[in-house]
Amino acid sequence: MTTTPQIAIEVAYATPERQQIIPLRVPAGTVVQEAIERSQIMRYFPEIDLSVQKVGIWSKTVKLDQELRAGDRIEIYRPLIADPKAIRRRRAEQAKDEGRADPVTGGRRRRTTDDESGQESE
Repeated sequence: MTTTPQIAIEVAYATPERQQIIPLRVPAGTVVQEAIERSQIMRYFPEIDLSVQKVGIWSKTVKLDQELRAGDRIEIYRPLIADPKAIRRRRAEQAKDEGRADPVTGGRRRRTTDDESGQESE
């Protein structure tokens, strides 16, 4: 009788209040979804929905049928609360309104020195 070699992996999930990292030994050839199910992480976080949430291995998004390798850390990602592009756009508009950014390019205004007074000006 031959036994399938085991590999060590981790399954991780975090909320703003707490995080859980579950070390696990699984048979070589196990895929991400199987490992998540074996970890029983949903007991701690029943809100996890793999049909909606993305997963990754060491910060790189992967599919649920990705085969695992020894040392992999599966990360289950929470949905974003706000779109990062929208946040950056709002900050850029605010900087323009406050005069901290060039109104045409949106880039930072350059500070120059007035040759006569040595004072900085915009």
